[in-house]
Amino acid sequence: MRNVEQSTKLDLERIVFIGRTFEEYMDMFSLSMEELKGKKILDCPAGACSFTALGNKLGLDVTACDIAYYHSVEDLEHAMEHMEKAKNNYIWDYFEDIEGLRKHRLSALKDCVNDMRESNGRYVPVTLPSLPFKDAEFDVILSAHFLFMYADRLDDQFHITTLNELLRVLKEEIRIFPLVDLEGKRYTHLDHLVSYLIENGCTVEEVKVPYEFQKNAHSMLKIKKR
Repeated sequence: MRNVEQSTKLDLERIVFIGRTFEEYMDMFSLSMEELKGKKILDCPAGACSFTALGNKLGLDVTACDIAYYHSVEDLEHAMEHMEKAKNNYIWDYFEDIEGLRKHRLSALKDCVNDMRESNGRYVPVTLPSLPFKDAEFDVILSAHFLFMYADRLDDQFHITTLNELLRVLKEEIRIFPLVDLEGKRYTHLDHLVSYLIENGCTVEEVKVPYEFQKNAHSMLKIKKR
């Protein structure tokens, strides 16, 4: 792994268990409670986000999966130190500053960890591109800040294999956010990937969302099975 001291990129190993709030999820995926009610939802990879914890408390049916669930909770301070070094890559309207971000992340982390202790079965350890779920088990899959973001270390074939696995466990729709790498550049192979999905029986739509924290990260990919 590249040392964060030598780059403005955040290190994958140190941010894998970052927490994002339920409200962030609703914005970054342009979601409403009405369209989620009655759906079986998978958050993959989920990190320490509070979407599963709060979603289930609000009556949704959400399962989280992440490689981080094989391990104990990371110390969030490491991620915040890295955010300080890379802060020029971000737009601070949503959080205002590092301290505002820290409060959101700690709140999400606390909600997630508490829920993990109370309902461990909702948090499934996985190592992509393999998932331990049945075919067509989930109506909706949400995938944030993983696919496309680490294009410098996860190649095109990994993305295709992972998407095929997500589609295997899916009934209806996948939403992926964002469509850029850690430097804010559009994923190089995105057009090829979209063509691949369409050729394999999916409808694909690029949708602008009411959320932008990382620069240029303001769109999601909506993939539907026909």
